[in-house]
Amino acid sequence: MDQPENLESFLSGRVRVLVGDITAQDVDAIVNAANSTLLGGGGVDGAIHRKGGPQILEQCKEIRRTRFPDGLPTGEVALTTGGRLPARYVIHTVGPITRPGQEPDSRLLAACYRNALALAAEKGFRSIAFPAISTGVYGYPRHRAAPVVSAAIESALAVETSVTEVRLVFYQADDARVFLANQHFSGR
Repeated sequence: MDQPENLESFLSGRVRVLVGDITAQDVDAIVNAANSTLLGGGGVDGAIHRKGGPQILEQCKEIRRTRFPDGLPTGEVALTTGGRLPARYVIHTVGPITRPGQEPDSRLLAACYRNALALAAEKGFRSIAFPAISTGVYGYPRHRAAPVVSAAIESALAVETSVTEVRLVFYQADDARVFLANQHFSGR
């Protein structure tokens, strides 16, 4: 899975949908679907911490000590080094948890993407890669996340920004297919 499979692009090529490994993306920043503790975990979060090395955890501990002693709130973002990752930085965000029978919180899911893109622009980053935030163990229905994610990204890119490349990196092809079937980008 070293070479990601580019499935589709949108917004004149600014947004690309890929199947691959988020930790292998050579971009200015990758986004971590973190838990609020910022101390690592499973899934994407665990993979980023393992492959990125101890520098990421040390900076996360400092963020907890100085800025978010009660944990990173859902939808907010925090920046650390990329450590040993190809990406120079990691933008950590906590997606909303959706329990069975509960209505998913589209406002908080959109905030994860908008806030990560705003931070990337503030730092002058040109490229960013996102995993599928909240659609794994956090339970957000994949088919319902796609229109929220595509609308949030499109609105963030509609304003002047340094970000010229957004990668949506799905670990499994089936997840990418669900996204593509349900996204609402206005153009290719």
